[in-house]
Amino acid sequence: MTPIRLSSKVAGRGDACMAFSEQAGAIPPIRRSVLVRSDRAHVFEVFVGELGQWWPTMSHSLGGDRLAKVTVERHEGGRVYETWDDGTECVWGEVLLWEPPERYAMTWESTRYDHGADDLKLSPEGAATEVELRFLELGPALTRVELEHRGWERLSPALAARYPSSYSSGWASILDRLVAYAEDPQNELPGV
Repeated sequence: MTPIRLSSKVAGRGDACMAFSEQAGAIPPIRRSVLVRSDRAHVFEVFVGELGQWWPTMSHSLGGDRLAKVTVERHEGGRVYETWDDGTECVWGEVLLWEPPERYAMTWESTRYDHGADDLKLSPEGAATEVELRFLELGPALTRVELEHRGWERLSPALAARYPSSYSSGWASILDRLVAYAEDPQNELPGV
């Protein structure tokens, strides 16, 4: 089966995202932070510019082994998306906040998909959530990265009960990978 191009605009966001908010109630955001022994500009650039190099794409992407690259369009309203080896693009989210090298936020479209299905498809119970990262300069070569993943109340009660715990452990391992990649001098980015 040939994969389809998915877009947050095609699938709709507005009213559908709010459909379950009253049912699910308030669910606290996931908050994680790490210290990175590198300057803030470098860590920010590694996160947005080298995302496809350090992100665990086999387990934490829509395409798995089909994924060829991950792109962040560097402006508010820009897309964050993966491109598969056949040219298919799957949207991860939309950039909501672009303040390099201090802050970055995006919608998180992965929570809209039915991850248990054989084919990639949107779940009627899913909705976009939001991820925000802050890059705090603690010294010339020390940065604290703070992540907040919020908006769980937009999901159906079943997904809202399941997703936050799995995402919590997922974000911990993803941030650990960011630290390892950003601190490795062999991964130094040109001009950063």
